[in-house]
Amino acid sequence: MKFTRSTISQLFAMAALAASGAAFAAGNHAGGHGDGGETAIGKPGVAAKARRTITIEMSDNMRYTPSNIQVKQGETVRFVVKNVGQVKHELSLGTEKELLEHLEQMKKFPDMEHDEPGKVTLQPGKQGEIVWQFTKAGGVNFACLMPGHYEAGMKGTVQVGKK
Repeated sequence: MKFTRSTISQLFAMAALAASGAAFAAGNHAGGHGDGGETAIGKPGVAAKARRTITIEMSDNMRYTPSNIQVKQGETVRFVVKNVGQVKHELSLGTEKELLEHLEQMKKFPDMEHDEPGKVTLQPGKQGEIVWQFTKAGGVNFACLMPGHYEAGMKGTVQVGKK
């Protein structure tokens, strides 16, 4: 079987895309999956244990409302995320390093879809939710990593207070 330069380029691109998808599906967090999914920012929460619901609106002025949130260490929170804008937005939880790494991937693959507990991508007028348990004190970042949105200031923080 003969391969043209174009065919080889297409196969290489598909392999690179598949590899990057596998890397994201596996996540990039400390501790791996053997510890209940815990990461540097906490872990996916159990909805029945959420004692508080926080609604976050995403708008086309490239802001979250609210953009600064206070929680307690160990608390499980249900975030109801609403896209009140006219363009697609997302909310991704992570460390600043993780978000910046993912931002670079989004620049290469802007139509990337997320199926991860700490991320939600929403079309205009839609809403979704994230249930998260904040297991470590400190700051947790969130951002919209759609091309240009983070750079325009679409980011926020969750301050996790010690028990």
